[in-house]
Amino acid sequence: MHNLTKALICLLLAPWTTYGQTDAWNNAINAAEIASRQGNFAEAESKFLLAEKAAESSGLFSLHLAITLNNLAGLYLREAKYSQAEPLLKRALEIWEKNGDAPANDKAATLNNLAAVYAYQGRYSEAEATYRQCLTLRETTLGPEHPDVANTLTNLGALYWKEGKTEQAAPLFTRAVSIKEKTLGPDNPKLASSLNNLAALYIRQGKYAEGECLLKQALAIREKALGHEHPDVANSLSNLAALYGQEGRYPEAEQMYLRSLSIAEKCLGPDHPDVVSGLNNLAELYRSEKKYPETESLYKRVISIQEKSLGPDHPDIAQSLDNLAGVLLLESKQVTVDLLYLRALAIRKKAYGPESPATVASLNDLGLGYTEEGKFPEAERAFTDAMAILTKASRPNAASLAIVCLNFASLYQREGKFKQARKMVSKAKAWEDQETAPRSASS
Repeated sequence: MHNLTKALICLLLAPWTTYGQTDAWNNAINAAEIASRQGNFAEAESKFLLAEKAAESSGLFSLHLAITLNNLAGLYLREAKYSQAEPLLKRALEIWEKNGDAPANDKAATLNNLAAVYAYQGRYSEAEATYRQCLTLRETTLGPEHPDVANTLTNLGALYWKEGKTEQAAPLFTRAVSIKEKTLGPDNPKLASSLNNLAALYIRQGKYAEGECLLKQALAIREKALGHEHPDVANSLSNLAALYGQEGRYPEAEQMYLRSLSIAEKCLGPDHPDVVSGLNNLAELYRSEKKYPETESLYKRVISIQEKSLGPDHPDIAQSLDNLAGVLLLESKQVTVDLLYLRALAIRKKAYGPESPATVASLNDLGLGYTEEGKFPEAERAFTDAMAILTKASRPNAASLAIVCLNFASLYQREGKFKQARKMVSKAKAWEDQETAPRSASS
């Protein structure tokens, strides 16, 4: 089964410098920014729309208009209204590119936010290319140790983390923390996200004490600067809860998750992605405690929210379907498990391709589901398809092949096909040996 991704990563939106403005535009944009910082999103949107009208009076390609479009899109990003944010950002980019007087870093800020839109929608290749374009522009115009460079490093690292590319994420997170501590000071709330990301890296490396110290530092910074009921405080609480759950400190973890969810629902609304992350994490905690009915209820709520906000074919829904199927198997509720796994497989094939690692993982999960339901021929087909994809690669993933072979062996054993089971165990052992064997350096 797939592990849940804990809510340890937070993409950043870029701050803006201002230009000489008309009073109407200036008043509206300032009011919008204040309302946004206070979490009053409806008020912020109305003020941004007023600012947009005022800016358009200066011309369709004015710098005022580009700033307004970017910041309104930033608000929509916080509200998970990605389809509304994307055209605003593309329009702002068009203005920056046509206006020769526009500062290059302001164009970079819009690129940063557009990349975030792509990332949240699961359009990872577009997100990476856009973040890299932004990073190059910022390093060129601001220098390699500017806080905005650190923000872009954080966001690109978060994207790699989402894709499972932790080796590529690690140096980006470390560099971002170093830049922010040097340029902003140790108590600036903008440092907290980078501390969270570095903490996640430490935790994945098994350095729990170091990770907890960084997470507590981030929480203290945010509570002091933002107050105790801010979405960023909810994020920090969730991060600590995830660590406590991983360490088996379940009462502490549950208390922090519930406080985090309460803040997120109050500030962002019941259907926001941050609420989904909190529900997922609390469900995983309950699953660890074998509280399966509570887990099932939370996963069903997650899927309902994701379908509403992301659409039925988003890759995140595939993971949620896997999670629900897994807990149904633990409860021995096997009626719809194969349908959940089949839907997850279809989503991953569409999103990542028919021979991607994610598709292989889905086929393996489907085979396990069929095995538990007693649908042995279907399980054999799923495992066979997974092995075919893996062995077709120019450099087969030995670890994945070993796992699929062992699951295949378990299936054969349940079918009473003991000879085939022994052969499959031998294949698994051979792949495991290949995985651990030293490799010669390439020329």
